[in-house]
Amino acid sequence: MISESQKILGVDPGTNITGYSIIQIEGRSCKMITSGIFDLRKFDDHQTKLKEIYLQLQEIIETYLPRHMAIEAPFYGKNVQSMLKLGRAQGVAMAAAMTMGVDIYEYAPKKIKQAITGNGNASKEQVSAMLKSRMQIVLDDKFLDATDALAAAVCHFQRISGPKGLTAGKKYKDWKSFVKANEKRVS
Repeated sequence: MISESQKILGVDPGTNITGYSIIQIEGRSCKMITSGIFDLRKFDDHQTKLKEIYLQLQEIIETYLPRHMAIEAPFYGKNVQSMLKLGRAQGVAMAAAMTMGVDIYEYAPKKIKQAITGNGNASKEQVSAMLKSRMQIVLDDKFLDATDALAAAVCHFQRISGPKGLTAGKKYKDWKSFVKANEKRVS
């Protein structure tokens, strides 16, 4: 369960670009506090990139004090070296959060896309468009890594608030009964 005053850090790990976003819980909704990227392309070696992910994420955590971190899990690809590097970036991000006492939640890319757009195969651009519309915000589409991080945070918020959290304790057997009882709130 999450309280009204909590923040969620979303992270899209990468060894060249790592996206991050902080959302603030506001009652039964959330708003974006900040979002951006760590551009790691300027560093030549992999170890320095990993160190920067760790240090910069800790700085974000110290500044915004999130209680939860939602991180995108690596997807399975054909290039083993890329998967290893991505896994290391995710591990370093998780270590940065763990050492700061932040609870960590991992979500598959399809799960995040499903939560935001209703389609687990949606494009990054579709996820971005849906977040802009739902949250009434302007997002820079130059690097969709920040948008992916925001999507992870919003996905986590939706998971932990769900129908029960949105309806002040009323219980529903499924989404269909929730929608029927809340027709004016569903668009």
